[in-house]
Amino acid sequence: MTSQSLNPQSSFSFATMKAYLFSLAFLFCSLAQGLSTEGLGTTVKVFHVYSSQSPFRPSKPISWEESVLQMMAKDQARLQFLSSLVARKSVVPIASGRGVIQSPSYIVKAKVGTPPQTLLMALDNSYDAAWIPCKGCVGCSSTVFNTLKSTTFKTLGCRAPQCKQVTNPICGGSTCTWNTTYGSSTILSNLTQDRIALSMDPVPNYAFGCIQKATGNSVPPQGLLGFGRGPLSFLSQTQNLYKSTFSYCLPSFRTLNFSGSLRLGPVGQPRRIKTTLLLKNPRRSSLYYVKLNGIRVGRKIVDIPRSALAFNPTTGAGTIFDSGTVFTRLVAPAYIAVRNEFRKRVGNATVSSLGGFDTCYSVPIVAPTITFMFSGMNVTMPRENLLIHSTAGVTSCLAMAAAPDNVNSVLNVIASMQQQNHRILFDVPRSRLGVAREQCS
Repeated sequence: MTSQSLNPQSSFSFATMKAYLFSLAFLFCSLAQGLSTEGLGTTVKVFHVYSSQSPFRPSKPISWEESVLQMMAKDQARLQFLSSLVARKSVVPIASGRGVIQSPSYIVKAKVGTPPQTLLMALDNSYDAAWIPCKGCVGCSSTVFNTLKSTTFKTLGCRAPQCKQVTNPICGGSTCTWNTTYGSSTILSNLTQDRIALSMDPVPNYAFGCIQKATGNSVPPQGLLGFGRGPLSFLSQTQNLYKSTFSYCLPSFRTLNFSGSLRLGPVGQPRRIKTTLLLKNPRRSSLYYVKLNGIRVGRKIVDIPRSALAFNPTTGAGTIFDSGTVFTRLVAPAYIAVRNEFRKRVGNATVSSLGGFDTCYSVPIVAPTITFMFSGMNVTMPRENLLIHSTAGVTSCLAMAAAPDNVNSVLNVIASMQQQNHRILFDVPRSRLGVAREQCS
């Protein structure tokens, strides 16, 4: 994705993606190494989950075709999760077919407790609360937080103000407990507090769910940090430190040995960056909505019904930026218009399908650019963010699809592949989201 004045770049190879697709739950690994901290800003490094520095590399590679099918299935589960947030459902639908894991796409290295215990926690910018698997948890991974070894750990009771901020708290005893769903998982947690740090900045009394029991396959093994806009999110609990401002640059998939960064606080954020207004949805304040006015394919603005792009807080319709979905999804009328114009401009090459991708080619093509036209900001995707290629380069597909009908999705989701190698700024106090081209591989 890039501003209009920048030239598209060549499409990326899938040579390094075979391992990546074994589990979308860990698409990127952000091992938070404290760099220089000055004023109200800090930088956290982001590493690919299957780089040489990651403990999550799969031992067995899979074929490119199978990996694409797995990605599409996992993206559908992610969209089901986002749709359930908008609708405020208590149970999230499970995608049919394979064992699907709905999960955010990169991880930060967090130090929790006193003395600190290191956990690789998933980061989700469409979720608020944090939860960590604690010692004694039933159904959790082998890596858990040992609460007995932390001198700053405390349990919160039902009278604590944070207990009123969780969904459906259970107050049968002295401890505030609550059940929540995440993807295909159900999580039972006690509301607790402890010290947490992503870099050199410790945050005392950070409220999180200490997981007691977990079922299903969607729980990130070492916990989750919500970067949404709700009262229990990382942004809200660190407001005095980071001023509810952060940005990230997601690395591309072209090499295993690359890193991006998560930048916290207003210091060090790009000054020259195109921005659009962040919209507020009181029914789901966590999601980062923006106003998408239109989409241009090549030089043509495609004909899309206004209703397909309209922001509607009641139904949850609109457009969001999400780090946990891999491929951009557009509601059906918008996607069909974009796809048809894309095919028209490619020419007479035979079109095939692969899994959820319906615009694939087995011969080399010259792809037109695609520009998202937001209020106050046009963003044009370079070809590396637009096409996926097989390992041998024989097959290439348009890297977006229609929102799945079976979950009645009304969301247009600007996903992580279309965000890669860009600095994405979330400036909540000034109600703006910014996009600037940045190489972070």
